[in-house]
Amino acid sequence: MNPPKYIFHGDSKNRPKQCHPDSPTELEPYIADSELIEAVNLAIFLQRPLLIEGESGCGKTRLAVAVAYELGLPFYRWDIRSTTKVQEGLYEYDAILRLHDVQTKDLTPSINPKTGQPRNPQEPKDYRELGSLGKAFKSHNYPAVLLIDEIDKADVDFPNDLLSILDKPWKFFIRETGETIEANQEQLPIIIITSNKEKGSLPSPFLRRCLYHYVRFPSQPEELEKIVKVHYQQKQKPETMAMPKSDLVTTAVAKFLKIREDKSLFKLPGTSEFLDWLAALHHFKSEPYPVTELQQDKTIPYRDLVFKLRQDWQNPNYAGS
Repeated sequence: MNPPKYIFHGDSKNRPKQCHPDSPTELEPYIADSELIEAVNLAIFLQRPLLIEGESGCGKTRLAVAVAYELGLPFYRWDIRSTTKVQEGLYEYDAILRLHDVQTKDLTPSINPKTGQPRNPQEPKDYRELGSLGKAFKSHNYPAVLLIDEIDKADVDFPNDLLSILDKPWKFFIRETGETIEANQEQLPIIIITSNKEKGSLPSPFLRRCLYHYVRFPSQPEELEKIVKVHYQQKQKPETMAMPKSDLVTTAVAKFLKIREDKSLFKLPGTSEFLDWLAALHHFKSEPYPVTELQQDKTIPYRDLVFKLRQDWQNPNYAGS
């Protein structure tokens, strides 16, 4: 097996000057520790899906965007629902629209949004739309980064059905058009799958096919402060995203970590809640929230951003703001 052409460093400055048109265009502030970076690169090297788990709001989804942005690769996202079937990720075929166009072709033919031209009922490909997985397979010159988000929302058969696609010979057939879509074996998709374990563990055959990594919450003050620094430095909206003063950041970090130590909470707030909360402390009002008031034990301003369950929101320990 040859060394991978693409290596993720966790540094957006490595983004190439020439990127694929479907690569994310907006910078994704993201800090990946060395173990997570290694997991991504192992997945690229072994050409296997990387299964990511972790607390809600810890950045599982944004990792795939950060990888695609840094490497300048096309990015496709597949949000899984309770009713999702593997077929939807491959392609969808609109036979009803084709029939409509046959009946009305001399009146109001439908327009293909890709070409801007009227659809031709004699051309079945005009009624075929590739899904995220299909697009990733068809990306022959570049390996696409494919995010399969919250796989555990689907029914129990979905992961195993997916296995038959995410393995050799890496191709599928479109019956309606007679096409065979086959991935370039040298440019296989980089697949990142997220799970919140909403429906328990995933099936063993699926887990055996994947690499696994658990994204832990940054529990040390310096880790959270580093996330804040990168988040504000990389945001490209200085008029609304100016860096908060260090004393506000330090106090907010200490307060937030103390909240997470509370064993009575039903749902611990995550990184995304912290960044939203800090933003509100910093510029929700004309002046930043006073640090001296934030240091008070029971003072949790804007607690709507921190607590997402009624039991936590009504917790008497935090009702004094």
